[in-house]
Amino acid sequence: MPGRPVIVTVAPTGGMLTPAQHPHVPTQPGQIAEDVARCAAAGASVAALHARRPDHAATCDPAVYREINELVRRRCDVVVNNSTGGGLNGDMVRDTGYGPVVDHAQRLAGAGAGADTCTLDTITAYVSGPDGETLMSTPRWFARRLAAAFREAGAKPEWEVFNPAHLLVDMPELIEFDRPPYVVNFVLNQHGTFQNALPYTPAVLRGLVDLLPAGAVFTATVCGPDPLPGLVQALDLGGHVRVGIEDSPFDADGRPMTNLEQVERVVEVIRDHGCEPATPEQARALLGLKEAA
Repeated sequence: MPGRPVIVTVAPTGGMLTPAQHPHVPTQPGQIAEDVARCAAAGASVAALHARRPDHAATCDPAVYREINELVRRRCDVVVNNSTGGGLNGDMVRDTGYGPVVDHAQRLAGAGAGADTCTLDTITAYVSGPDGETLMSTPRWFARRLAAAFREAGAKPEWEVFNPAHLLVDMPELIEFDRPPYVVNFVLNQHGTFQNALPYTPAVLRGLVDLLPAGAVFTATVCGPDPLPGLVQALDLGGHVRVGIEDSPFDADGRPMTNLEQVERVVEVIRDHGCEPATPEQARALLGLKEAA
């Protein structure tokens, strides 16, 4: 009898790494689509996408996202997720005179490119990058604007949770913009980059799962060179898993990893646990999404 279907999300690009820093990171629309297609053939059913300009800098330009989304959908059947966090350079950052901030207009622009889901980041924190700290500010009024923009665009929010307040405070305040099943992504081990984020420990992940609202489906993103202990625990707790260069660009020896090898490895772990990687159809059903056109 087939085991429980587990959604494998691949995050191929992220908002910061460039080809000069990592030989396998895809940044241009065609590269991203080809990489996602290889990962989908290996068992990924969700693609968590970031957009980049031709110079590899970050953007949430909906025209760029639309090109990426269209090319991905031409090559494979996956659930398409677009980031509205962006990155720490390029179009995403503006200087206020008091220090750099992540641009609200760019984040809003990312909602309108036809994705199935969009990341709803309610975090307000300083984020460390190569050029120092950049403020990612999400006041309540802006979080509501983002959530409303997703609803208008027909995209389901993916609630990115960096700490318990995002579950206990922000979700209840914005839940009117969503419907169950609520799609939650626990982002762990980003505490060295995002102020107010949490490291991964078994107690941290178990505690977050205990705080989930009824009707939520969760994925674990465990950043760093060794995500497997956290991903295995997520499987044991009934959750789903995310891998990719965005989260784990290098292994413990500093070797650059590919997206495909990370998907293949986690699919093997899933099967060793008596489960199966979810098909895109199963992923849509689990996430409460419409069938693909």
